[in-house]
Parts: sequence; structure tokens; C-alpha cells
Amino acid sequence: MSFRIPGKGRVDHAQPVGFHFDGVEYQGLAGDTVASALLANGVHLMGRSFKYHRPRGPVAAGSEEPNALIGTSRGPGRAEPNTRATMQEIWPGLRSVSQNRYPGLTFDIGAANDAVSPLFSAGFYYKTFKWPQSFWHRVYEPFIRAAAGLGTAPDHEDPDHYASRYLHCDLLIVGAGPAGLAAAEAASEQGLSVVIVDENAEAGGTLLSEPQAVIDGRPAWNWLAAALDRLRAAGVRVMTRTTAIGYYHQNMIGMVERLTDHLPEPNPDLPRERLWRVRARQVVLAQGALEKPLVFSGNDRPGVMLAGSAQSYLHRFGVRVGNEAVVVTSHDSAWHAAFDLSDAGTRVKAIIDTRQQVSEDLASAARLRGIHVRLSHSVTATGGRLRVAHVTVNPVQGGTVGAGERIYCDCLLMSGGWTPSLHLFSHTKGSLQWDDDLTTFLPKDTPEDCVIAGAGRGLWGIEAALNDGAEQGRAAVQALGGAGGARRYAVDHDRTGSGETMRELPTDRDPSRVKAFVDFQNDVTAKDLRLAVREGMRSIEHVKRYTTNGMATDQGKMSNINGLNIAADALGKPQPQVGLTTFRPPYTPTSFGAFAGYHRGDHFELTRKTQIDPWAEEKGAVFENVGQWRRARYFPQPGEDMDAAVRRECAATRGGVGIFDASTLGKIEVVGPDAVEFMNRIYTNPWTKLAPGRCRYGLLLGDDGFIRDDGVIGRLSQDRFHVTTTTGGAARVMNMMEDYLQTEWPDLDVWLTSTTEQFSTIALNGPRAAALLQPLVEAVTLSDDDFPHMSCAECVVAGLPARLFRLSFTGEVGFEINVAAPYGRQLWETLWQAGQKHGICAYGTETMHVLRAEKGYIIVGQDTDGTVTPYDAGMGWAVGKKKPDFVGMRGLMRPDLVAEGRKQLVGLLTEDRSKLEEGAQIVLDPDQPVPMKMVGHVTSSYDQGTTGRPIALALIEGGHDRMGERVHIPMPDRVIAAKIVPTVFHDPENARLKIGAEG
Repeated sequence: MSFRIPGKGRVDHAQPVGFHFDGVEYQGLAGDTVASALLANGVHLMGRSFKYHRPRGPVAAGSEEPNALIGTSRGPGRAEPNTRATMQEIWPGLRSVSQNRYPGLTFDIGAANDAVSPLFSAGFYYKTFKWPQSFWHRVYEPFIRAAAGLGTAPDHEDPDHYASRYLHCDLLIVGAGPAGLAAAEAASEQGLSVVIVDENAEAGGTLLSEPQAVIDGRPAWNWLAAALDRLRAAGVRVMTRTTAIGYYHQNMIGMVERLTDHLPEPNPDLPRERLWRVRARQVVLAQGALEKPLVFSGNDRPGVMLAGSAQSYLHRFGVRVGNEAVVVTSHDSAWHAAFDLSDAGTRVKAIIDTRQQVSEDLASAARLRGIHVRLSHSVTATGGRLRVAHVTVNPVQGGTVGAGERIYCDCLLMSGGWTPSLHLFSHTKGSLQWDDDLTTFLPKDTPEDCVIAGAGRGLWGIEAALNDGAEQGRAAVQALGGAGGARRYAVDHDRTGSGETMRELPTDRDPSRVKAFVDFQNDVTAKDLRLAVREGMRSIEHVKRYTTNGMATDQGKMSNINGLNIAADALGKPQPQVGLTTFRPPYTPTSFGAFAGYHRGDHFELTRKTQIDPWAEEKGAVFENVGQWRRARYFPQPGEDMDAAVRRECAATRGGVGIFDASTLGKIEVVGPDAVEFMNRIYTNPWTKLAPGRCRYGLLLGDDGFIRDDGVIGRLSQDRFHVTTTTGGAARVMNMMEDYLQTEWPDLDVWLTSTTEQFSTIALNGPRAAALLQPLVEAVTLSDDDFPHMSCAECVVAGLPARLFRLSFTGEVGFEINVAAPYGRQLWETLWQAGQKHGICAYGTETMHVLRAEKGYIIVGQDTDGTVTPYDAGMGWAVGKKKPDFVGMRGLMRPDLVAEGRKQLVGLLTEDRSKLEEGAQIVLDPDQPVPMKMVGHVTSSYDQGTTGRPIALALIEGGHDRMGERVHIPMPDRVIAAKIVPTVFHDPENARLKIGAEG
């Protein structure tokens, strides 16, 4: 049976659209949503609830919908769960499915939960899964994992692409209803750049649901079309299908624009969604209000919906939600919805109003249509299996329930009044105030440059919204330095109304079996809220988490106020004393794709390249990603795999000279009269006696005493340090330094500057490094006497101003030359050319790792894991024993950091000369039962470099006292035995650091 009214609504009756729901083909019209099209076909059952699997249909018509969540498919790989049927527009071939049911929607095995609902009362998961403990992995966890979630997550890569843009404007208006449109007109007249956005497919808001209204002598829809034309002509940007998801500091609004979800064959070059970051000088929030449901037994059955939503389906989509309706309300607005449905052919059998009296205008309009009225009555229960079939009505006498009356119907429309939409306002940390007359919270103050207009601040009705929108628009104009006119709107047939405090309605049923729902999606009942209070929950935040009220995909849009009222009543406190839970972005569920934007695949993260990167690519380097940097891993020659290439590069470097691109190292300039004091406080080492022109290894700890970063630091002058960090730690170290300087030591006269991108850094290592470099260096003699190991100087190298450091990460004679970044490749090619007669070899990060491991030099983050102290790493020598303080000093004194048995860094040599796997676990006794007692793990492992055999570093409990002991590494196919040895595998005497020491 069709519930479509020919010719009515804003859909295109001349353009039928076929789509599928649960495998059945239905006919809708262009402009329909899935919900409106199904309702037009008489389908109210669209899903099942999360916990009890109760049958559910749409209760709303917009983004606040908690029930009608469906899965949609837009083609191969384009599946999306939890799409709101009330927002998804239909197009030819759309395939949609219901969720949270098995095997089908009309017969769902999960509905057995409803029969045993007393076992699933509020907080049952906190109580049930405590005992017996052995059940957790075998019973509880598999059950929870199977039951978790609503829809089915996609199992294919998303083929769509997403975009993002920035936008700046004078005035951003959120909500294109009457208040927003009036504000836009007031601002556009002053020549300001104005943007107005609305999450729906077309602008208009409540005007779309009240075509009978006459604005300035014109029918509402005619006035709306003319107003939009005026705005566009004035340069106002009108953005529909665009949801403002978050309001952030300094008037930045995050918005998501849906570009293709409503198109049957979207342009593949067009993104599916676009994330907008809008910075506005002024913001007008004109989001309107949300209708509150009433709380009574069985208020969740399909066919029970908000009165205002039924009105929207009627006027926007030309759909009657039923043939025989009952209306239950505590607010005037539902009466007008009843009249509209009656005029459209639905038999309204009764209007049930909880109030003792209403205006004579409403009563006479009901009599005129033959609608029975029951004042001081309530609906106390509903009946029906997959759709409401009847309701039970009772008079309310002093809070008690009198004799009941059964009324048969196929839809029940409810209204508990209206709640201002305050989510975005709350994102600004704006304060709220309770209004006793409206029984709701209203906006008060906000630190942002924004105003609220219309129903968002408790002004009901089109005329009030238009005039307040114009006034708030003028206020925004004046705040921007404009004037603003004094436009006023006259509206005929305006529907204003009042309501009373929403309360939990009485019931005629056994209280133990009553299910009066507050949060429809999570199956939270009024009884659950009262139970939470009885069990000690006093904060509304605790009540929320104990019951999960308001934690659904609608973010409490329909449940928060009702939940607050019930909790306040149970606590015996007024609502303001109980307060509201926190609204957080996003305003509505938002796809990960929209947030990711362009950042996927090759664009997932910015790829940073050094000046030498193109040269390495020309030479056939194999690259790896280190942080955001692309680095040459090794330079294979024809026929070489990685191991062969690395062995060759290691041998060439130790036997002659190797050249390495070290530009990615983090570099920070520490400058100022108090620079040395800052260094003393931030690093473990002492710096006061370090002379200018000398370098020192620096170790950086966190407050907890664990290693955070390291690097070689050169003192260029009394008040200037050149600090190097690990490649991946540059930003982290800079942030840590700034944090301490600004919050802990603001008295220090120091400036910090990141210079990572300022310099290209080239490392030369090997016994021939000095011979290669000396002819290119001016004014510095590269000898052990004049420029010893750990020296630094500002000089000229190959005609370029440079900072020259003598240091080594390989155990060989080493130099690092820093020049201005643009000259990096020029210097590299000069050194490469000069090095040909010395047998120069370019090496990559893999060889660098092998060479440093042979010397026992650590890599922070690989040989440390956030729980390693300097003493654990065998680097106690880097801790200043006489320093009064440094970051991490107190952490190092904690008992557990000096306790015996801590994991300590050692070397490993396998007995069978096999290479270990990094991360492999280590045991002392390979014959112990499973699960074995693990005593450590392998941190670094390499095939033979120049030692002639594989080597490894490992963290092992008490490792420093276990030298020479045998340990075992269990692998899937065997157990490997290894011997604990010192961490230095090559040249333990450091003889090769001297120039000329090649043997």
C-alpha cells in the first residue's frame, strides 16, 4: 500500500527512483531519503536495537535519528555501515541493508535478549564479567567481540578519494532555516563575505515543513526561493549537504561536505567528501531545536515517532506515516502536526495531552476535524510485534494511573517539547543556563565571537526565528564594524506553542517488565537510569557511562535532556545541580576518509627528501622511510642483494672512505647568555667546562629517568650550541625543550631555533676520510693534534661556509660537514669526485646501522623502548655525577630504577652463527613449560658486516652481570643458543679513531 500523496512535497513526482532494501526493490522519488521512501511504501521496520535487538523504525527525520541505521553500498568496495536512513538520499540502484539482526529483520535470534532483559540491566558488564576469572578469555571476550558493533565494517579498501580545503569569511552561519536565512540577509546587505551551511539536501529548515505559513505576504516556499536567489545574487555562499561537525578555538569551524553520496554515477575525479576548515570573523549558530520524545512503556516500537518528524515526512516528501494515528504530547506543536496529517487523509483518532488545559484555538481546531481530545491523559503502553498496533491511554490523577483505554492505530506521534541544539555552542566551552519555563538549558556565554539565533536560544516559531535571526545578523555585522538595517518580518499562520516539564509518564504495567526507553539505540530505559542512581552514581557523567545513555551515534541528541530529568528526579535535585554531560565533536558520525583527506597511499604522510636524494636515486639506491624522511638504505651494484651490498659498503668504509647523507639528523640551535645553563639542566651531561670548538655526546631523559633522545652537540661559542638529535626525534626534542623553557625555566635568557632544514649534512668515515677532506678545507688542519676527535669549527669547505665536526658513528675517523641546505648536492658531488682516488663508497642507513652496532652505539627507540635508563644501556658515564639537577635526575633515583634484575643492554653472538630476528624473545631455560619466563628480547640484529659473523644487541634482565652466560631464543622451528658478550664487537680500544691508524 502506498502512503504517498500525489503532487505533495518537494520530491519530484515525475522522476521515480528504484532502490533496494534488504534485497527487495522499492520505488521512491527523486529527492527522497531511504527512510521517506520506505515509509511511502508502508515500511516502518528498518533495524534492530543494539542490546535487546528490539524492532525499530525511524523516530526522527534528520541527523538526530538513533534507530534507522542501515548499511549502504555504492558499488564495489564502497560499503558503509551505520548510515542514517533519514539522511541518505536515494538514487537508482542504491542497495541498502538493515543491521544488527540474524538471520533476518523480521525474525532475529538476537531478540532473545529482550526476553531475558533483567540479566542485561544497567552496568551488567561491570558485574557479570568479574567472575569466574577463567571465563574471561574462553567465554566473555568471544561473546563481547561477537556482539560488539552495530554494522559490518568494510572489508575492502575504500576506492573513493577525499579532499580538504580552507575557507575564510567575515560571517559563517550554521543552519539555513528561517533564523539563518534572515541573518544572512542582514549581513549580505552590508557587502560582507557570508557563508551559510546546512546539513540537509536543501536549505529552508522548518520552512520546508510548514508550507502553510505566509511570510511578508508570500507563501513560505515562494519566500524561501526568492530569499535564496537574493542571497546568491549578493554573493552569499550557500552550502547544502554540509555538516558543521566541530567548533574549535579562534572561530575555526570544521565542516564536512557530502559531494557524491546522492549521485548514481559520480564523477570518479570528484571526491566523495570534502573537509572544510573555516576561519570566520563572526559566527551565527542557527541550528534550531530538536524535538524531545516522551518516555513511556513501549515508546520504541516501529510506528512511534516524533510529531514534528511526521510533519516533515508529510510536507517535504509527501508521505503520510500511517492511516490511523494517535498523538501524545505535552506541547502545542504536536497538535499542529495532528491537524496537518488529518487534513492530508490520515485519521487522527485521538490527541492525548498530559497538560490539564490547552488553548481554545487548538481545542476548536480538533473538534472541527473530529479528533477526540484527552487532556490530563497519557499513553502508558503500546502493543504490536513489528509495528505499533494499539496504545493504552490512562488519565493521570495526581501522578497515579487510572483506568486504561485501548486505542487501535498504526502510528503514534509524540512530542515532549523542544531542546535547543547546543552541541556546537558547547564545543566552544560556552556556559549554559537552565530555563525553568522551557525546562531546558539555553546558551549563556562563550569565549568565541559567535551569537545564537532563533530556536537555538529558546525562541519558537517562524516569525520569532526570522526576526531574531535578523537581529543577530545585525549584531554580527556591528561587531565587524558595519551598520545593519532594521528589517522585520511579518508571518501569518505562525505556530508557536508552550510545553510543560518532560517527565517519565506513568504506566499501567508491572514495573518489572516496563521498558520505557530514553536512549533508543543503546536500549537505555528510565529504569536503568534510576538503577544507576540507586547503585551510587551521583554525577551525570557517571550515570552516562554506567548506563551508556547518550553514547550512541546520535550523541545524546534525543536522550540527554530526558536522561537528565529522570536522573535529577531520582537524585531529588533540580536539573541545574545535576548538569549536562560534555558534548564533543564531531556533531554527527563522520567518515575516517573525510578526516584523512588527501593523506592516504603515497600521500598518507609528507615525504621529506634531502638535497642529495636525487643523486641517490640516480645511482639506483633502495630507499626506506625514517620518520617522514626518505633515506637511501643501500646502493646495490648489479647482482647484489641487500646483504651483499651492505657487506661491500661496510668493508669499503672500514678499509678506505665511505660517504653518507646525514642531512635528516635533527638540528637545534641553542643560543643566549644562559645557553650553557639550559644545556646543563636539559641534558644529563655537564656542559660548563666544554670549551668552544669542542663536542660532546648528549643524553636526554624524560622526567621518569628513561632515555628519550641522544646526539652529538658542538659548542660553537660561549653562548651558542649546535645540537643534533635523532632523525625521528627532532620535533619531539624541540617541543620538550620549548616546554621546559617556557613553563619551568622562563627566567633563562635562551633562544631555541630548529635548523634541521637549514643544513645539508654529509658524513665522511674511514681511514682515508681526512686525506680526502684536507685539500678542500681552509684554515683547519685535520690532525689529531690540531683537530682531535670531538672537535668542531666554523670554516670553509670546498668554497662553501661550513660547520665542520670531527665525530664518528662508525668507530672510524669521521667528519660531518654542514653547509647551507641548497648547496648540499654541490658539496656531495665535489667530495664524490675528490674521493675517487681514495676508493670512496656511498653507503646507506643499513650499513650505518651495522657499523654503529659493531661499536655498540645505541639507536634510541630501537635499543631503547621507553623503559631504559642510561645505566641500563651501559652509559652511566654520560650522567653528570656532580650536577645539582637535570631533567630525569629524580627519576633515576626511584627504587625500581636502581633495583637488581633490570633489563640491561648486552651483545649476543649465536653459537651456530645464525642471524637472530629483531624482537625475538629470550629465555634462560629452553626446556621450561609454556608459557616460558622471558628475560629479554633482541633489539638489533645484523648479518656479518666486518666482524665476519652475525651480531646482535639485546636487553636482558641483569645482563651486565651475565657476561659469558648462554641464553636461548625460541623460534617457531628451533631454539637458537647465544652467548652474552659486551656490546662492542669492533676495535674496543678505539684505536681506529686516530688519523693514520688503518691497521
